[in-house]
Amino acid sequence: MSETGKVIGLKTKADFDECLQTDKLVVIDFFADWCGPCKQIAPAIEELAKANTDVIFRKVNVDENDETAQACEISAMPTFRFYKSGQTVDEVVGANKGKIEEYIVKNE
Repeated sequence: MSETGKVIGLKTKADFDECLQTDKLVVIDFFADWCGPCKQIAPAIEELAKANTDVIFRKVNVDENDETAQACEISAMPTFRFYKSGQTVDEVVGANKGKIEEYIVKNE
């Protein structure tokens, strides 16, 4: 799970838990297929992943991986949660690329 430069889907809670076991910044995109803003920001998140190869980008489809979404208490999509050493360090709710970039720089 250490691939960088791309956004990889996490299918299970175990995948989610495993990806947080790093000292690197991990950005998780909680999204839904039916969510318009999620679809709109997806290409920008792919660009951020390519531009920030020292950051791990992952995504969780809240409908397919509802166990993880519920455990993280996700109630709005898209939600971008930032983790370091397994701990939440920041969160952006909504398709706000500027805020996501700001939090990447802040927490890297």
